[in-house]
Amino acid sequence: MTNTPHLTSANPARTAIVVGGGVAGPVAAMALRKAGIEAVVYEPYAPGTGNRGGPITLASNGQSALALVGADKAVQDAGWATPRMVIQSGTGKVLASLDDLPGLPPRVTLPRGELVGALQRSAMEQGIEFRFGKRFADAVETGHSVIAQFDDHTTAEADVLIGCDGIRSTVRSRIDPAAPGPRYTGLIGLGGYVDGAGVPDSGGAWHFIFGRRAFFGYIVHGDRTGWFANLPVKRLDREAVRATEFDEWMRRMWEAFADDAGPALQVLDRVTPESFATPSPLEDVPHVPVWSKGRIALIGDAAHATSPSSGQGASLAAESAVELARCLRDLPVGEAFAAYTSRRRGRVERVIAEAARTNQSKAAGPIAARIRDALMPFFMERFATPEKSAWQYAYRIDWEATV
Repeated sequence: MTNTPHLTSANPARTAIVVGGGVAGPVAAMALRKAGIEAVVYEPYAPGTGNRGGPITLASNGQSALALVGADKAVQDAGWATPRMVIQSGTGKVLASLDDLPGLPPRVTLPRGELVGALQRSAMEQGIEFRFGKRFADAVETGHSVIAQFDDHTTAEADVLIGCDGIRSTVRSRIDPAAPGPRYTGLIGLGGYVDGAGVPDSGGAWHFIFGRRAFFGYIVHGDRTGWFANLPVKRLDREAVRATEFDEWMRRMWEAFADDAGPALQVLDRVTPESFATPSPLEDVPHVPVWSKGRIALIGDAAHATSPSSGQGASLAAESAVELARCLRDLPVGEAFAAYTSRRRGRVERVIAEAARTNQSKAAGPIAARIRDALMPFFMERFATPEKSAWQYAYRIDWEATV
């Protein structure tokens, strides 16, 4: 990115370029529109052609953020209500059962691709323009605007640019070339959906199994099962992950779960290459020092990527989108970005840190796993109560309040 000229106007933003049309981008565009800022979303992939992904959850705090922009019902209609979590050991012992806080919207589970599709459709229905086939390359600031450059040699200009382009954000690297990249957690994530596995309906409960060698999660709704597995792999070799074929991943999972109680093998028996989401490393970014520069800011995984173990990635992205729009509604650009960062950083980095501790439990060795299984009921009973998790799930943004 070229040097950032001094912001020459104290006037609030009225137009925005949103880079990325996944989860954060459509929510940001809807929130900005509600704040009186017209946004256009630029997304490299055509609708329905991105990573379809396995199951993803939207927690009650995320749904509350979506309600502020009128997108909560579309997501709820596309998914299953999953208000309960049952945590088990590889022996089948129930270590803990956790219910969503009463009075809050229940957690919703759906395929990642369907979440993205629901959010994009909601934004389009509100009149927001999407331009697909646009991959961000660079940006130039003029002092009173920012010009985005795309890899097809086209440009776009607006008052601000919002980077919603994920954990490997190009926008992040442009505003801070020294920005940290993703941190590997020691786990490879696999997952998808299967039909006809013969596993009983789980009644809206996610089951999480801390197995002897790996971690398995599943949810059953009617005849359809959503599942994921986290396999410990100490050293990440991206080329090896990409080169590993379906049959080899299946062999590794069968071996990992062979001695565990639960339906893992029953579910895996129904997995096909078509229903198998692309394996990927579980990663996070614990601290991004620079969230904004000049007329450019980051939200979602571009600013605060938490590993999937948090169950909060999509929800935090929705929160940040709404908070940034509030700040831009009430403050000049520079002040708005500073206020947004100060309001969000502490919360999101706390979630990232808690997810990192969960990842360590998933990758525990045999001795550590026995200690974990022995102590977890004690700690879950005392420290994982609904009241103690309220800081995450009962979080609300007051849209009407002035920043």
